[in-house]
Amino acid sequence: MESKRIKDIAARIAPELIEIRQHLHQHPELSFKEEQTSVFIKSKLADRGIAFDDGYAGTGIVAKVKGKAGGKQFALRGDMDALPIQEMNDVAYRSTNPGVMHACGHDVHTSCALGAAFILHELRNEWAGEAHIVFQPGEEVLPGGASLMIKEGALSNELQGIVGQHVFPELEAGKVGFRSGMYMASCDELYFTVKGRGGHGALPHKNNDPVYATAQMVVALQQITSRNAPPEVPTVLSIGRIIAEGATNVIPNEVQVAGTFRTLDEEWRSKAHRLIEQVAKSTCAANGVEVEVDIRKGYPFLINQPELTARAKKAAKDYLGSENVIDLDLRMTAEDFAYYSQHMAGCFYRLGTASANGENSSAVHTPTFNIDESAIAVGTGLMAWIALTELS
Repeated sequence: MESKRIKDIAARIAPELIEIRQHLHQHPELSFKEEQTSVFIKSKLADRGIAFDDGYAGTGIVAKVKGKAGGKQFALRGDMDALPIQEMNDVAYRSTNPGVMHACGHDVHTSCALGAAFILHELRNEWAGEAHIVFQPGEEVLPGGASLMIKEGALSNELQGIVGQHVFPELEAGKVGFRSGMYMASCDELYFTVKGRGGHGALPHKNNDPVYATAQMVVALQQITSRNAPPEVPTVLSIGRIIAEGATNVIPNEVQVAGTFRTLDEEWRSKAHRLIEQVAKSTCAANGVEVEVDIRKGYPFLINQPELTARAKKAAKDYLGSENVIDLDLRMTAEDFAYYSQHMAGCFYRLGTASANGENSSAVHTPTFNIDESAIAVGTGLMAWIALTELS
């Protein structure tokens, strides 16, 4: 089968897929609450006569497109959830759900996965095997919908591998990026409750100040990355939330702190968790206060299986031209696709979504994120093409 055939079908169905993407964008739903999104996706699959199983992790769906008898099984993944962000884009399809927005492009991922299912179904008499299209809830929050779908048996043991894509506003639409091997970091959530004895701000000597101790603790925690982390292992520890409900003249009894720890090595990850607790407790003890430490282990690191990634990258070059396929750098962001990559051969690549004139380049997780919608035909066709090359 020639790639031009796939491109022609992708171009033909692109207007429908853009409508689907805009509908999803208008009606975003938060993680594990994608009820109407799930109903909408199932209606589109049913319209095409594509079989599916549902109910995984609540709202998850696995469509099963069957080709001719025999052959392999291969999976494509699209995530469905949105973020708690108020959209600021002035577009006709802006979010109608206050405080909820598809600011990470999951509406694009779902639309492309649907489009790939449509293409594979249309050509089902021309290839052998079975394509599983995974529509996954809850990528944005722990424990991650991917982990639950695996646990609940959504992925067949016969699957030869899985591919996913993610919007990339740093790259122009029409281009994609790949990286073999280690690609994205593990992600753990850090929570600290620093407890002291508050009182009048003018009488600190009569209090055990948890605010001052917290400041010391936040600074001390940075030694874990600067003085304990192996220099060859990328490591990030960031504190993003500190709540001390005092006043200009009131020292509170308690301070709440939250942050993230990310790395690319499991042995170091475990050691760092112990160090985080030790540093927090010893620093607070030195300042006469107590601290409760809660480390919530999140997504593992994401590894792109080298052989599958090499084949997918070659397929992308054949489909888009070598000049439109770039090499990616390591990222300290995290993705629950990592669970799939730990479970079977996986490849997670980036889909360019910026306009040639520089528009639609706002970062993901911002209220002005949007895409050049020509990327939808590219992402749809490429997912279908990669699946076909694997199934062949």
